[in-house]
Order: sequence, then structure tokens, then C-alpha cells
Amino acid sequence: MPLHPTIAAVTDRIRARSEGPRRRYLDTMARAAAEGPRRAHLTCGNQAHAYAAMGDDKAALTASSAGNIGIITAYNDMLSAHQPFETYPDKIRAAARAAGGTAQVAGGVPAMCDGVTQGQTGMELSLFSRDVIALAAGVGLSHNVFDSAIYLGVCDKIVPGLVIAAATFGYIPGVFVPAGPMVSGLPNDEKAKVRQQFAAGEIGRDALMAAEMASYHGPGTCTFYGTANTNQMLMEFMGLHMPGASFVNPGTPLREALTVAATERALAISALGNAYTPVCDVLDERAFVNGLVGLMATGGSTNLVIHLPAMARAAGVILDLQDFSDISAITPLMAKVYPNGLADVNHFHAAGGLAYMIGQLLDAGLLHDDTVTIAGKGLAHYTREPKLAETGVIYADGPKISANDRILRPAADPFQASGGLIQLQGNLGRGVIKTSAVAPERHIIQAPARIFHTQESVKDAFKAGEFTSDTVIVVRFQGPKSNGMPELHSLTPILAVLQDRGHKVALVTDGRMSGASGKVPSAIHVSPEAADGGPISLIRDGDIIRLDATTGTIAVLDVDLATRSPATADLTGNGTGVGRELFEIFRRSVGPSADGAGVVV
Repeated sequence: MPLHPTIAAVTDRIRARSEGPRRRYLDTMARAAAEGPRRAHLTCGNQAHAYAAMGDDKAALTASSAGNIGIITAYNDMLSAHQPFETYPDKIRAAARAAGGTAQVAGGVPAMCDGVTQGQTGMELSLFSRDVIALAAGVGLSHNVFDSAIYLGVCDKIVPGLVIAAATFGYIPGVFVPAGPMVSGLPNDEKAKVRQQFAAGEIGRDALMAAEMASYHGPGTCTFYGTANTNQMLMEFMGLHMPGASFVNPGTPLREALTVAATERALAISALGNAYTPVCDVLDERAFVNGLVGLMATGGSTNLVIHLPAMARAAGVILDLQDFSDISAITPLMAKVYPNGLADVNHFHAAGGLAYMIGQLLDAGLLHDDTVTIAGKGLAHYTREPKLAETGVIYADGPKISANDRILRPAADPFQASGGLIQLQGNLGRGVIKTSAVAPERHIIQAPARIFHTQESVKDAFKAGEFTSDTVIVVRFQGPKSNGMPELHSLTPILAVLQDRGHKVALVTDGRMSGASGKVPSAIHVSPEAADGGPISLIRDGDIIRLDATTGTIAVLDVDLATRSPATADLTGNGTGVGRELFEIFRRSVGPSADGAGVVV
């Protein structure tokens, strides 16, 4: 199928925009790759330090013919999605030995949970943790004893941070290895209903706790389609996972076999193997366009609108919000996974999952089929699905028909014609809105503004019964320079309550919302942020704001903003407590959210 003209045009635009940075990046990678296996340049003393504790593997490590895998792990047992990684290093080492190579844990990276910190002070460190992860992974890989790398990570900032590191060390081949989603628990729509009932004062905390514990109940990724599972989708669309690896549950025989297969592949694609595939060859503009298509076709997390530009920049590729909007406009929404529907990712996977979706999108000309992937040349590798055989993982053709068209539909007959992620522009700046779960009658909201500088003050106003009519709730000074750009997902239940009471309500913020946010129209990532004197700092209570997702506009009406002075906020409290002191330099040096809110890229 010929490539869709919009996909071709956006790709060409990105390629032209990125020409200088991409050329410099590839030149750097080529110089590093030309030096050959890194260990060959270490002194005997250097190597002795690196291998001192490796026991029976020492002989293989000192032989240049044996590939050595560096494991970067985000293991901790506080995150359900990362707890399974505890045993992965032993499994990877054993699989590497069996294949004639070796593996060492190169380093660990932090992995925080936005579910634990949601609405709490710690969330102000969340976005910046992505850059810390990239830095920590870079430290681990800097020892120069690794021929390829395996990256163990799943959730919100972890995978983007690891991709930034993998791109920076792009001359080293890398394989991303997931742990899979937890088995289904309390349905997500029931959980959301309980949260709204608690916000409205209809039930007590004991009922809320019971529902939450029934939802998040075991090892693995949370089963809604938030940022963590969007990350996993991206790693397949961009060719960094083993095909079909994303949504296999932890602890199953197939999950274990896929980890072995990933280890074998990491050795095969090293410079000492027979299929050298450095990360820099995988992560080009075509891979990122494929990732954007996957984001839109699945109705993925808005957090990736921040992460993808940062990830791309690390590989010399420059993305713009217009790229997201243009690709969204022509990409069919093929999946209905909570919060965009009632199903969870296990249901999505059972209905045909990513193999079905990628096959459909390739047939529709909406994906580049000529990308480099860790599985080989061509994205068609990801239309096949893994099966368990006596010899390990084998691949068979993926499904051609959806097993449940209420969850997963063909590209020619989607749930809606576009992906539902829309750039907003106007006299308030630039932002985005995700409409895939927003009812069409709520795509245009025009109402008086109520201005807040903290999410806590919004909750206080709700408890005091102050929202009695149509309202655009503006929460500013929530951008990366203000306080690290925390997610404002804890506002979702009360906004949903107001909407269910019959009010037209919308959120406008220079902050983020969670990947689990859904039915309330939200203009997020508004840039420039208030702390930079952006237009959002000029609006006042009572100003009429129009948010129009049908035209991609956001504006304050009948006001000459040029006559106003920007509001100021006392941000001194954002700099202390729960480790915020450590991140002052991040808040001072972070880039705008429209460019990925990067510190190290």
C-alpha cells in the first residue's frame, strides 16, 4: 500500500527540520561505532575491575569474541509493574551464557509511581525523574564494557528516560524488555464510579480503599491504557521490543520465554553478532512517525506529547506539536481501552492487540514499513505474534480479524476517523487536548473562567459548593518551571462530578493530566507557562474562555491581553520538602513543555 500522503509529508517535514541535528548525531554515533567493541580499548586493569566479581564468566568476558550485555534495570518492589524485574538479571545472565555470551547489571535507575504520588508533593519530582533516569542509565553505560544493552522499564517516565539514554549511546544496540500487565481486577469504569461517589461524599473512605485495592492487586502494569501501557505500545511501533512482547502477563511461560528471546537477540544484534543493529539506526524520523501513529490509533496518553519530543531530540530528530495534530487528523482510532472505553489492556491483547493493529495500519499506508527494528528490517515483523514451543519462542502470522469489535476495530471501520489528539492555538498560547473519550457535544466549551494557582484550592472550592454554573477552571503555575509540572489527575473525579451535574466544564492548565484522564475536556500543556509570563498568566476570574476542539483554538474573548500585567505567584514553597530542594537546578534550566520539557536534551 502506498504511504499516505500526510504521513509522507509530515515525515519529510520532520526530516528537513532535523537535518542539522540528525547529521551531527549520526556523525557522533559513527565515530563511536568505528572504534569497534568497547572493551578492546580498556586496559587490563580497567577490565580486571569490571570482571572481578563475575566468577565463571571471567574467561568469556576476557575473550573479545563473546558479547557482553549491559543490563539497565528500573527494578523496585514498590511498583507493581517493576517488581517482576527482580529476577530478570539472573534469567538474562543464564540465557546469555547459554547463547555463548555474558551479561552484567550495568546500573539501576529510579522508578517512581505516579499512582502513589498522584495529588501529593512527590509528584513535583515526577517529570524530572525522566532526566534523572537518562543520566543514571548513562552513568551505567559509561564503563564501556558492553556490546549491547537490555533496558528493563515499563512506566511513565522510565521508558522515555531509558530511550533518551539508549539514543545517547546509540552506537550500542539495545533491546527493551517489559514485564507485562497485571491480570484484570475490578473493572476500570467501576473504579472510576467509586472515585466520583467518594468525591461527591456519597461513600466513605473504606469503600474507596476496597475498590482501589481490587483494581491494583498484583504484579504487573496497571491495566488501564495510561502512560505505562502507551509506552509499551510505542516500543513495538518503534521497533525496540521483541514483537508481541508488550502485553503478556508476568510470570507466565511465554513471558519468561520472551525474556530469553530478547537476550539472544541482544547478542545477535551486537557488533560481535551477525546482525549489527545499533539504536541510532532504529530511532530515525520514520520510527518516531510510526510511534505518533500508534499513539493516535490507540488513543494513548497525553504524557507522550511531552515525552516523544524529548526522546526524539536525543536522536537528533525534532518533533513539533503540529506533527502530532496532523497525524492525529488522518489516523483512525481503532481501540477502545479505558479511559476511552470499558475494556482493559488484557482485553485489547486478547482481541488481537498490537499485531492486528500494526497489520491494519500497514495495509492502510499509515505506517512506514521500511524501518529498522531490533527484530530485523521492516515493521512487518510486528504483525506476527509469539507462540511458545519446546525450543522457545516461535512466531506465527498475527490475527487478520478482530476477536471483539467493541474493543478493536479495523482501520477501515474505526471508532472514529481521527486519533483525537488536537493541537490548540490562540491568544492563550499553544496546548493540546485529547478528545478520544470526550463526548462530541463537549468539544466546544465557552464559559467564565475561575482562576486557581494550586489543585488543592480547586478541591477546596468544590467542597465549599462554589461551582454552580458552567465554568472553565484554570489551574496555572503548574508548568515545569513553576513546580515540575505535576499531573493534575486527582482533579478528574470532581470535574466529572460537575459535568455529571449538568454543567459545561473544562480545564485549562499549563500542567499535565494523567494518561488515565478522559471524559472532561482539558486543554493541557499550555505554553508558554505562567511562570514564563505566558498569556495564561494574564487572564482573570470572569474572563470568557472558548475552548474549541473542532477548530483547534483556545482563546480568551473580548479582552486585550496586551493591556494587562502577568499575575505572579509565590513559588517559594515549591522548592522545599520531599526532595524538591535537589531539583532547583532542574526548574531553572528546564525547556518549554512544547519542546518536551527537557533538562538534559
